[in-house]
Amino acid sequence: MAHSLTKITPFLMFEGQAEEAMNYYVSIFDDSEIINVQYYGPNESGEEGTILHATFSLNGQEFMCIDSSVKHEFSFTPAISFYLNCGTEEEITLAFDWLSEGGSVLMPLASYPFSQKFAWVSDKFGVTWQLNLVKN
Repeated sequence: MAHSLTKITPFLMFEGQAEEAMNYYVSIFDDSEIINVQYYGPNESGEEGTILHATFSLNGQEFMCIDSSVKHEFSFTPAISFYLNCGTEEEITLAFDWLSEGGSVLMPLASYPFSQKFAWVSDKFGVTWQLNLVKN
């Protein structure tokens, strides 16, 4: 590769739900925090008080999010999802409950040929998550 990458950061674009989503994710994952938030002010391109740009971390993984000032014909798609390895039955059950609440279940929490316990969910914001139980 011609250039070295220092870091790849997932970037989530919402339309008015960025702050709610960020706060929700930070509340359900350990070792998570909101790092920086900038809001649209009066007479700026986005709705005043919505997120111009924010940075947060979930279990040490940094994310960015915005509330787009432009309305789009697209949203999140299940073709890209966050893959969450859980170490215990309790962790995967809690993650499944939290992330599927108000969303939809694409694959129910169950045993599959490729995993002892797995689920694929779309959360209430439309972001998809694959949950996998990892046994040592």
